Amino acid sequence: MTVESVNPGAPAATALREPPLAGGGVPFLGHGWRLARDPLAFMSRLRDHGEVVRLKLGPKTVYAVTTPALTGTVALSPDYIIAGPLWESLEDLLGKEGVATANGPLHRRQRRTIQPAFRLDAIPAYGPVMAEEAHALVERWRSGEVLDVTMESFRVAVRVAARCLMRGSYMDARADRICVDLASLFSGMYQRMVVPLGPLYKVPFPANREFNRALADLHVLVDEIVADRRASGQKPNDLLTALLEAKDDNGEPIGEQEIHDQVIAILTPGSETVGATVMSLLLVLTEYPELGDKIRDEVKTVVGDRPVAFEDVRKLTYTANVVTETLRLHPAVWILTRRAVADTELGGYRIPKGADLIYSPYAIQRDGRSYERNDEFDPDRWLPGRAKDVPRYAMSPFSVGNRKCPSDHFSMAELTLITAAVASAYRFEHAPGSDARPRIGITLRPRRLMLRALPR
Repeated sequence: MTVESVNPGAPAATALREPPLAGGGVPFLGHGWRLARDPLAFMSRLRDHGEVVRLKLGPKTVYAVTTPALTGTVALSPDYIIAGPLWESLEDLLGKEGVATANGPLHRRQRRTIQPAFRLDAIPAYGPVMAEEAHALVERWRSGEVLDVTMESFRVAVRVAARCLMRGSYMDARADRICVDLASLFSGMYQRMVVPLGPLYKVPFPANREFNRALADLHVLVDEIVADRRASGQKPNDLLTALLEAKDDNGEPIGEQEIHDQVIAILTPGSETVGATVMSLLLVLTEYPELGDKIRDEVKTVVGDRPVAFEDVRKLTYTANVVTETLRLHPAVWILTRRAVADTELGGYRIPKGADLIYSPYAIQRDGRSYERNDEFDPDRWLPGRAKDVPRYAMSPFSVGNRKCPSDHFSMAELTLITAAVASAYRFEHAPGSDARPRIGITLRPRRLMLRALPR
């Protein structure tokens, strides 16, 4: 809603308030140092200072939105687009022509291209692949060796995405490279977002060299994937084929850069967020072993003695609630930004055209004003009789509106199936070197999870 749409007269704009400025800023860096040092606590406390709060990131003023209702407004209003510090930090990876970063007509056309792959009636076709990869984890972990959960989680996420959406055995050899590259990239990009030091990131420090190596390797991998598919002459009914045959608004084939950026958008954000969530699910099963016991009992009741399959997912309601509660307390996408394209009003405050907004699903989904016992892990809060008490937009792990993740049902089915398979087979305990503290990057996940899988 623009200021002009509230009241066409000029006095309306002057009647709006300026949001309060958060305390704790320092010269030159502003609040960026606090977002780098302890961002989860910092974002979680901002609501105490107002529904909209001004922050300084270097020389830039950014508006933090702190309530469920207003974050819903930002997500749904055409006055705010995908842009701002988060997306600027991601441009080197995601480009400007993929569905994750595009806006306007380009974004709408791209959504039309990819949406058929994620329709509810299309997802069962991916079920066998999801089940194979889930049970491959179970089999691989029978060795009793200590598990590096970071690599295991991202490996299964990449393989499911690649095998379902870009079919071909050529992905097998590249899955591990993708995982290593993503680990370096998503850490470096967060630092570039909150501490925008510009030219200093060009200096060949070791961290910068590693970031640039991972970025270059990932782009090479994507070009190899596209070239291999074209050379094969095959056209399986998958998302990569849809991209290679897509047309622009003039009926011409889409450009090579758009194909490249779309493949990046398929592989990276989805694999990163699902991999991070698998890590959090395994942490939850380790710290709350009774959850695993209940999941095992549910799987036994629904499935019997055979391996759990995709067709069982709809009946695994407790397991799905464990996944949902994990998404609430440990959201992989914990911070988002938008940009105002017009002078707007938000919560009675004036937001100027061109201003960047920031908000945190982590803070929103843990807020005690929205949830009873907000820090307690309680899957039963998602039972139908209780879920209705959650305020609107206080829980939207896949976002809302035209930026809602198109793979939300795909991801929920995948996560539920993986959780059911591993929890019914194993209990987990921390191994030496495990560090469950949050690792803050563009996504949120445990820092270094080393576990022992103990057969049931």
